[in-house]
Amino acid sequence: MKIIATDKAPAALGPYSQAVQAGELVFCSGQIPLDPVTGELVSGDIRRETRQVMENLRGVLEACGGRLGQVVRTTIYLVDMADFQAVNEVYGGYFPAEKPARSTVAVAALPKGVRVEIDAVAVLAAT
Repeated sequence: MKIIATDKAPAALGPYSQAVQAGELVFCSGQIPLDPVTGELVSGDIRRETRQVMENLRGVLEACGGRLGQVVRTTIYLVDMADFQAVNEVYGGYFPAEKPARSTVAVAALPKGVRVEIDAVAVLAAT
């Protein structure tokens, strides 16, 4: 097991790792729209927020030699399912070819009052 830590994504907000690599599998913790450079939340527009979340996931995967194209599973957490279509539009742009398996879950609240969080599982040997 290898702990993945990078400054290309926000530091963990609690007692967890940004990701854990176990063999060829990488388990990425949920990312929220927190800018890793400024430490500020990206807010006000769900599309911008989703882009930041996806860029954070990209940063975590790159830290272990991975890429978004190796993601096999994601979970999207939304505070408001009315954001579903807008999140889908942005999310889909990050997976133009093969799409990972996915669940989308409505939740009562997310850390720091954000509206979207996404976690991922990737296989480093995948093409």
